[in-house]
Amino acid sequence: MSQSSSVTDAEEGRTMGLREEESGLTLRRLEVWVDDWRLRMRMMSVCVEGCQDTTGGALVSLIYGYTDNGDPFVRGFTDQLLEEVSKPFFQILQKWLFAGELHDPFSEFFVAENPELAHIQYTHAYSNVNAGTLTGDGGFAGAEEDERNDSDETRNNGLKLWEGKYEFRKEMLPSFVGETFGRKIFSTGKSLSFIRYSCHDTDWVATRSKLDHAGRALKYSDLPGLVRSIDSAYQIASQRLLDIFLDKFKLLDHLRALKSYLLLGRGDFADQLMDSLLTSLSRPANTLYRHNLTATLEAAVRASNARFDPPDVLRRLDARMLEYSHGEIGWDVFTLEYKVDAPIDTVIDPDGMEKYLKIFHHLWRMKRVEGALSASWNRIACGARSFLGPTIKGVRRKSSAHSDVLDQLEGEWHQIRIVLSEMIHFMRQLQAFCQLEVIECSWKELMDFVNKKEGDLDGLVQAHRNYLDRMVKKILLMSPKLGKEEHLLIHLRELFNNILQFRDAAETLYNYCLAEAARADSERDHDRGVYTMPETDQLSASHKSADSLPRILRRVKEYSGLFSERAQSIVHALQVHQDLDCRFLSVRLNFSDFYRTRKELKAALEASKGS
Repeated sequence: MSQSSSVTDAEEGRTMGLREEESGLTLRRLEVWVDDWRLRMRMMSVCVEGCQDTTGGALVSLIYGYTDNGDPFVRGFTDQLLEEVSKPFFQILQKWLFAGELHDPFSEFFVAENPELAHIQYTHAYSNVNAGTLTGDGGFAGAEEDERNDSDETRNNGLKLWEGKYEFRKEMLPSFVGETFGRKIFSTGKSLSFIRYSCHDTDWVATRSKLDHAGRALKYSDLPGLVRSIDSAYQIASQRLLDIFLDKFKLLDHLRALKSYLLLGRGDFADQLMDSLLTSLSRPANTLYRHNLTATLEAAVRASNARFDPPDVLRRLDARMLEYSHGEIGWDVFTLEYKVDAPIDTVIDPDGMEKYLKIFHHLWRMKRVEGALSASWNRIACGARSFLGPTIKGVRRKSSAHSDVLDQLEGEWHQIRIVLSEMIHFMRQLQAFCQLEVIECSWKELMDFVNKKEGDLDGLVQAHRNYLDRMVKKILLMSPKLGKEEHLLIHLRELFNNILQFRDAAETLYNYCLAEAARADSERDHDRGVYTMPETDQLSASHKSADSLPRILRRVKEYSGLFSERAQSIVHALQVHQDLDCRFLSVRLNFSDFYRTRKELKAALEASKGS
C-alpha cells in the first residue's frame, strides 16, 4: 500500500508540474506571442528606412508598393498602415477635387502652386458696357482705354495663368491613382479654381452643390468610389467651364469675328475696306495717321454687313500701322487688330494672335494683288477700244484715233491680255484654296469639337492651336524641311511683286497708247486746219513716245517671262510637297498641264511622234 501511494503521489506531482509549465511564461511561448508584432515592427522598420527622404504622395506610393505581397498578413498590415498614412493626402485631395482649393503647406501633394502667380488675378479690360462707341484714335475701344491696356503691367494673359499657376508633379502622384486619373484630378481642381477666381462665376453656388452631392469622403479603402468621384467631378467642372466660355464670354462670337475680319471671311467688308484704303496705302508710310485709318475702318464697317455684328465685337476691331522703315508704303505696314481680354485670351492667346496677323498679312497681300489685276483688266479690256477699236465678228475695226504705232501694238495687247488672264486665274485659284480648302475645312473641324462639348479647357485650347497651325501650314505653304520652312512663301511673295510690276508696266503702256491716240487725233485736227497743240509739243511728245516705247515693251516682256518662270517653279514645288492639300493646289493651278517644263513638253512631243 505504501508503494502504490508513493507512485500515485509522484504522478500527481508530475501533472501539477506540467500544469504550472503550461500556464507559465516560457521563452518559446513568448516567441510565439511576439512573432506577429516583431514582424510588424520589422516591416515598419523597412518602411521607415525606405521613406526617410520621401513625403506626401511619394510616401504613400512607396508604402503601396508593399501591398503587392503574397503573404496575407503582410498585405493586411500594409493596407492598415496605408489607410492611416494616406488620410492627409485624401484630405488635400478632397478640397482640391471638389472646391478647387489647394491647402498643402508642406508641399506633399502632386499639385504645386507657382508662387509668382499665386495671387495674380485677371483684369477684365473690356468690362465697360459703354465702350461700344465706334470713335477715337485708339480704335473702336477708344484711345485712352487702349493706352491703359497697353501700359498695364499687372495684366497677365489668361493662358499664362491657366498653364502656369499650377504644376503637375508626377513624382508625388500615388501609384494607385495612376497618371490618367491624376491628370483628371489636376484638370478638375484647376478648372474649379479658374471658375471661382478668374471667371467670377455668379452661379458657382449651384455648381458647388452639384459637386458636393457627387462627392463623398475619400479614403484608400474605397478606391472604386474614388474613381467614380473623380469621373463625376471632372465631367461637372469641365462642362461648367466650357459653358462659361461659350455662353458668358461668347467665345464663338470672337472666333467668328477673327475669321470674318482677320481671315477676310466677310467679303463685302474686305472689298469695302480695300477700296477705301486704295489711295491712302499707296502713299509713304510716314504720311499715314492712325486716326485716319480708324475712321476708314469705321466707314467700311458701316457700309457693309459687318455693322450687324454685336457692339462688343466691333469695339475690339482696330486698324494700326506696324513699325516702318525708310521707303516703305502703307501696304507694307497696314494691319488689322482684334483685341481680346481675360479670360478669352486663355484660348486666343498672344501667340495665336500673332498667327492670325501673319495669315492676315498674307491674305491681305493676295487681296491687293487680285484687286489690282481685276482693275487693270477692266481698264485695259474696256479702255483699249478707244485706241484699238472694237472687235466685231472676229475682225478688229479701226478706231477714230488710228495710228500706225497703235496698229503695231495690237499683238502686244493681245499677249498682255493673255498674261493678265493667266495671273487672274493663278490668284483666284490661290484665294479659293485658302478660303475653301483650308479656312473653311479647318473651321469645320474646330466647330465639330466645340459642338461635342467634350473634354476640358486644355482640350479646347489645343483644338484652337491645331486650327491655327493647320491654317498657317497650308495657307503659307510651309515646308517641313528644316531651314526651308518659308521657301515657297518667299517665292510666292516675289511672284506677287512681279505681278504688281507687270501691272505697272501694262498701265504705263496703256497711258502711252492713250497719249499716242491723242497725238494722232491732234495731227488729223492739224491737217484739217484745227489748232489743238503747238508743233513743239507735238515733236517733243513724239520724240518722248518713240524713245520710251521700246523700254516699256521690254519691261512688259521681262515681267511676263519672270511670272511664267516663278509660277512654273511654284507649281512644280507644290507637286512634290509633303502635304496632300498643297499637292491638290498644284492640280488647281495646273489643271490643264499648262505649267509643264520644257523637258516634259519635249518628252511628250517625242512620245506623240513615236506613236
